[in-house]
Amino acid sequence: MQALKRLIHFVLRHWPETALLSAALMLAVAHGFQSFLHLMPCTLCLKAREVYWVAIVLAVVAIVLKRTALGRKTAPWTDLALGLVFLFGAGLAVYHAGVEWHWWPGPTTCSGSGGGGSSAAGVQDLLAGAKAAAPACDKIVWSFLGLSMAGWNAIVSLKLAVWSFIAAANEPKTGLLK
Repeated sequence: MQALKRLIHFVLRHWPETALLSAALMLAVAHGFQSFLHLMPCTLCLKAREVYWVAIVLAVVAIVLKRTALGRKTAPWTDLALGLVFLFGAGLAVYHAGVEWHWWPGPTTCSGSGGGGSSAAGVQDLLAGAKAAAPACDKIVWSFLGLSMAGWNAIVSLKLAVWSFIAAANEPKTGLLK
């Protein structure tokens, strides 16, 4: 139990670094699925990646600020901002999962139609340098334990948001709840 308490304390004390590593790991996993399993991202998948890029930039800013005189004053606010970014990512992932389960329609950019290579004209377009159309957002191309990548992304993003808010509230001497 003491080891768990020490781990939690360490994570909270080094939250921007942990958030940075978590966001980078999520991007690495997404790119791994794309590169090694050849699962091309849909439009909403690419939007989800943008959330992690924003989190990485914000975490780097938080890490840099932490090493300045402003560090103590800005730490809870950067943690809060990270929480809001991850919460937005969780909402986007829930929306994407709902599109996959056909609970609501997705954006028109997620139709998966367009310059594919199924017709002779489509193949000709690809040979001329046109990009293949992104897959439709309402198709589940991979799942584990009944959850798609969007579902897992929602869980991870929500977890990261909660940790961010806890870190913001517990910053030593300057936490938002102090």
